Amino acid sequence: MDNPLLDFTGLPRFDTVQPEHVAPAIRQLIGENRALIETLTRPETPATWEDFMAPMTDAGERLSRAWGIVGHLHSVNDVPEWREAYNAMLPEVSGFYAELGQNLALFAKLKTLAAGPEYPALATVRRRIVDNDLRDFRLSGAELAEELKPRFKAIQEELSALAAKFSENLLDATNAHAEWVTGETGLAGLPEDVKAAARAAAEKENKPGWKFSLQAPSYIPVMQYAEDRSLRERMYRAYATRAAEFGKPEWNNTPLIEQILSLRAEEAKLLGYANFAEVSLVPKMADTPPQVAVFLRDLAGKAKPFAERDMAELRQFARDELGLTALESWDLAWASEKLKQARYAFSDEEVKQYFPEPKVLTGLFRVIESLFGVTLAPDTAPAWHPDVRFFRILRDGQLVGQFYLDLYARETKRGGAWMDEAITRRRLHAGIQTPVAYLNCNFPAPVNGKPATFSHDDVITLFHECGHGLHHLLTEVEELPVSGIHGVEWDAVELPSQFMENFCWEWDVLAGMTAHAESGETLPRALYDKMIAAKNFQSGMQMLRQIEFGLFDLLLHSEFAPGAGASFMALLDQVRREVAVVIPPEWNRFPQSFSHIFAGGYAAGYFSYKWAEVLSADAFEAFEEAAKVSRTVLDGATGKRFQREILAVGGSRPALDSFKAFRGREPRPDALLRHNGMTA
Repeated sequence: MDNPLLDFTGLPRFDTVQPEHVAPAIRQLIGENRALIETLTRPETPATWEDFMAPMTDAGERLSRAWGIVGHLHSVNDVPEWREAYNAMLPEVSGFYAELGQNLALFAKLKTLAAGPEYPALATVRRRIVDNDLRDFRLSGAELAEELKPRFKAIQEELSALAAKFSENLLDATNAHAEWVTGETGLAGLPEDVKAAARAAAEKENKPGWKFSLQAPSYIPVMQYAEDRSLRERMYRAYATRAAEFGKPEWNNTPLIEQILSLRAEEAKLLGYANFAEVSLVPKMADTPPQVAVFLRDLAGKAKPFAERDMAELRQFARDELGLTALESWDLAWASEKLKQARYAFSDEEVKQYFPEPKVLTGLFRVIESLFGVTLAPDTAPAWHPDVRFFRILRDGQLVGQFYLDLYARETKRGGAWMDEAITRRRLHAGIQTPVAYLNCNFPAPVNGKPATFSHDDVITLFHECGHGLHHLLTEVEELPVSGIHGVEWDAVELPSQFMENFCWEWDVLAGMTAHAESGETLPRALYDKMIAAKNFQSGMQMLRQIEFGLFDLLLHSEFAPGAGASFMALLDQVRREVAVVIPPEWNRFPQSFSHIFAGGYAAGYFSYKWAEVLSADAFEAFEEAAKVSRTVLDGATGKRFQREILAVGGSRPALDSFKAFRGREPRPDALLRHNGMTA
């Protein structure tokens, strides 16, 4: 208990945990796991649930919880001390999990359980856990010849280290670049809150003028609003070439990508698969790489005419109204914002003033409470930063779960938005262990004592991450390996998150979650109507962009041969020629910052966003149908059904079965195309 990472009695002890606690705690837990495995694999240990599976789950949870805290702090507080502590133990943790997955004695015991008399009598959920474990053992190299296992283990360790390094390089390269504006004229077009944040950033360094960075809350508004074309060009070039050969050699992700691809290809061949995409799809809903390619290309074919129309309109507007004969990549967001304002007579900045943070959270909580019959309330817990807040979820006065909310961008926090688990729901001898989640975003922080205001895109992002959080927090499964998001097919994980985004477009939701930052006035219906009219503005281009990423990822891991002289940049060019309508400059180095597939869990799985979007749009259509009777999409009866059939069951049954239980049929793409304005 002297080491806070070894205290599993409650919430993580962020007030006392220090980098020096990491190595002793993790080494102790790995040692305990190894000792337990030795006991469990002895012939005298019965191959039963209680004697074998339950102790393994308990020991595994302690290690994953402790290491989860370390990994979380590496993501949200990436100071040198935590980076060093994380990287020092990463090889040992990766090595342990690699050897665990190859432990033939464990595999044999599991096969004995699966073939034994107890298996048919186990609850369905427990049989699913055994089946998943058998599959994961095979994917972890358990059936490899003994002489190949050390190489397989080394690959896992190397891939973990390369992923961490990829992420760190990207963060360092992002933080290294700044644009300094010294005169007011250079700020033309920029919103007041963006200028205030840039001024505060300069003051923090005791410098005059305004400092703009490549962090999203600074970068995106510059690209969208700055009249200074040369500023946009410099920012775009810096952003598009992060962690590539143009910067510090030690931050160049190019060789890391080549190493990662080679190692993944080698791993696949060791396991007997033709390529890494085949390995990636084994635990997913989709069956084969060609099936995914057909899915993406079919969607691209439907979206491309709309995208081409979007691009033609933008080029004509830029030429006729903005005097731009050549529309460059650094002009796209700016020209698009101008076109949007001209066509719909409003700007994202105007909308942003109606979304102060307190009102947004109140509105979000109202949606969750109305749909799922729960209550959200502030709670207290030690956190890793003063800006972090903590909440609890109650149903009928009983604790259901808790979550941390870390909303603002910081230099020591990795970019993007994500949900992660701190504690997972399960049944213990003492009762139910309630789940705890981390919800992380990178929104602009409050400036000059005023509440932060969020763009409508920020609001959508927040709802998205809360969808992941609800999947984790509202589960009713009591077995840890399939509780919450555990055991859910990766291409179905985005279903609840993308489903939640739909509510951000509903009047009866927005009317209750807006108040102008100055006047307090709620969002005017006329402005809402303009937002709806503009909802599918450039939706064809946006859909093709996601398909481009997904197809590049799929082909990179299925048809590309690393080390054979071909270039992954050439593959990306080929994909763009096939599906894209926007072709960036030759020097754009997007893959070097594509952390989803090189430092996250989306390798050969980025298509999951679109795959799950078909599911989520179709699921939301049930609420649209209910609203014809109840007059609100916040229909409690449909919400309870969604919770019962999708959220509550977690990974305890196949995602397709859960979808069909909710919808009464197989998923269809019609609702997605309709929601994106892509119907005739």
